[in-house]
Amino acid sequence: MADPSETQQFVDHPQQQQQQQQQSRLLEILNEPSQWLKMLCRELNTSFVLGVVLVYGLSQGFSGSLFRVVSDYYWKDVQKVQPSRVQLFIGFYYLPWIMKPFWGLLTDVIPIKGYRRRPYFVFAGAIGFISSIIVAAHDGISAVWALVCLVGVTGGMAIADVTIDACIAKNSIEMQSLAPDLQTLCGVSSSVGALVGYSTSGFFVHHLGAQGALGVLALPPAAVVVLGFVIYELRTNKRQYEKKAAMEKVWEAVNGMYKTIKCPGVWKPSLYMYFSLALSISTHEGQFYWYTDPKAGPAFSQEFVGMIYAIGALASIVGVLIYQKFLKNCPFRNLLFFAQLLYATSGMLDLVFVLRWNLKLGIPDYFFVVMEECVSRIVSKIRWTPMIVLSTKLCPLGIEGTFFALLMCIDSLGSLSSKWAGGIALHALHVTRTDFRNLWLVLLIRNALRLATVSLIFLIPRADSSDVLIPPNLLSNSSKNLDTEEEGLQLASVNEKKREEERLGI
Repeated sequence: MADPSETQQFVDHPQQQQQQQQQSRLLEILNEPSQWLKMLCRELNTSFVLGVVLVYGLSQGFSGSLFRVVSDYYWKDVQKVQPSRVQLFIGFYYLPWIMKPFWGLLTDVIPIKGYRRRPYFVFAGAIGFISSIIVAAHDGISAVWALVCLVGVTGGMAIADVTIDACIAKNSIEMQSLAPDLQTLCGVSSSVGALVGYSTSGFFVHHLGAQGALGVLALPPAAVVVLGFVIYELRTNKRQYEKKAAMEKVWEAVNGMYKTIKCPGVWKPSLYMYFSLALSISTHEGQFYWYTDPKAGPAFSQEFVGMIYAIGALASIVGVLIYQKFLKNCPFRNLLFFAQLLYATSGMLDLVFVLRWNLKLGIPDYFFVVMEECVSRIVSKIRWTPMIVLSTKLCPLGIEGTFFALLMCIDSLGSLSSKWAGGIALHALHVTRTDFRNLWLVLLIRNALRLATVSLIFLIPRADSSDVLIPPNLLSNSSKNLDTEEEGLQLASVNEKKREEERLGI
């Protein structure tokens, strides 16, 4: 007769195996992000990956999110400006981003003391640092000078962004299979940084005041300055360019941009990206003033406003992960069609909130606004990420930094158009600091324009992220003249870097 204890062991053994398998799967899931990062570091080099995380995570994510909340309170509580006027002011924030082709030209063809990237990181950080200190330290500064300083802060972000984007664009072209992964890294870094920035923004505004909190914005630019000094970059073995030679390269780059943008496969999706942003007129300032109004609105506190945006940043990460896991191989046209449709539909939640229908349905303001922010951020990321991936596919070798900057300039121009059109709509419908009766109508117009954008989807190619969208020999001659002999800054894989070092005798 069998021992009962032995029988029990046979019964328990499969259960233990199942538990071990479940634990193993859980560990694999937890280790997946670290393994993914190791893969990127192995293929693209650790220095480059860290640079992306610093610029997108700290400079754009943390600083950009903190800037958004703090500057809103600064204009509302310190400068006491009407929401329609603030919308026009915010439009000027995009001017440095519209100038991205100019910054791209500098980084592509004009090295400083043999370096093509390092000096521009230092320059970007210095501008942002000085501008933040001035606007935070001077009481009673006029609205015009405050605007100049705040534009300086965004200028530092834009120059650092175009410098790292040149690296990203080149790697996306040379290693096309990693293009979605690079955009995922950018999106996750930006979202995590934004999560921290939004989470702490209410605390800083409450304890330091709106103007004092602007001083915190000096820290990320200081880190960018340090990055410019410590990041590895191969120095060119050529002497410093003569002025004439540099201008010739600039002219060649401009000609290459003109030749590329004339290609139907390039200008059509670029036009769609512009209209998808411009037609979605911004109503942010009107909604922000309404959020914080103690009479007409729900009167959210400073901390809760920051928490709303923080939860939204977390939802953005979810949106990026959804794209990475399930959507990155979908054809661009199909994906953007449904994403834009969802974008228009999700905008109706703002209308429900402003009309206070959520209260009639028994849904509290605090719960509804968090739900609305999460849905909006997830849909926005699913809509925006494939457009960035598509942009990297439109960049020809040789002027990839400059042309990617041009595409981002078009996007910034669309955002500027959106802000100014929204400001005009708020002013025309008499939405002020205290009168929000027509805010619902502005939101309705915005949602109708979002829906109308779907009719332009034919401008997007049917290709997916693995397809070649522009002829490989489009700029064959220019590419030779603009050869990245002094590329550096870990732009390529480790093996390519070693070959470059051997060629230069390093």
